[in-house]
Amino acid sequence: MPALSGRTAVVTGGAQGLGFAIAERFVADGARVVLGDLDLAATEAAVQQLGGAEVALAVQCDVTDGTQVDALLDAAVSTFGGLDIMVNNAGITRDATMRTMTEDQFDQVMAVHLKGTWNGLRKAAAIMRERKRGAIINISSISGKVGMVGQTNYSAAKAGIVGMTKAAAKEMAHHGVRINAIQPGLIRSAMTEAMPKHIWDGKLAEVPLGRAGEPSEIASVALFLASDDSSYMTGTVLEVTGGRYM
Repeated sequence: MPALSGRTAVVTGGAQGLGFAIAERFVADGARVVLGDLDLAATEAAVQQLGGAEVALAVQCDVTDGTQVDALLDAAVSTFGGLDIMVNNAGITRDATMRTMTEDQFDQVMAVHLKGTWNGLRKAAAIMRERKRGAIINISSISGKVGMVGQTNYSAAKAGIVGMTKAAAKEMAHHGVRINAIQPGLIRSAMTEAMPKHIWDGKLAEVPLGRAGEPSEIASVALFLASDDSSYMTGTVLEVTGGRYM
């Protein structure tokens, strides 16, 4: 039987990149998936790629707005009958050195990553605790472990997600809700491949396995954390980095 047979998952930032790869893997393993993203047209196109309305639903959602996150989760419950898995993946970058970064650039990243994750985390947990089961996966970053030049906003937000994950895991464990985080490293995507070649090569040189990761390799770890294979894991942070920054 597929690992997620009969389960319903919500993935924020699910129209592309890591979010779409995670949704694709979940559907392949039996789940119905609700994708939340700002770009409704792209999200609807992603749903068609996943197999259409029988297995997926598109919802326009700004994760910084608690009302919109409520609507996203309500859509999962009303359309597919429940909420078993929540993946807080939505994110943005507004990179700049600390000297040149504006308050708006700082605030935007904090709002999407920290407040957005908190909104999805607490609202999904409220639904799951009533059923005494559920798995929540927060997407952090290796930037939150080591700090990256030009990312005082992003590194701080991603580190905050780790602390939030651990605190929430302690609160929700006795309710049967597991909460874990993933810290991806250098993963091949449209965003990372747009880097100047010298920056890409520098980052690649730091990876002991000698290559960038693929979105599917993050999706495999998300599947593990969403499934019963990780039933005795909560409050953990799994680094998926090819050994970078061990």
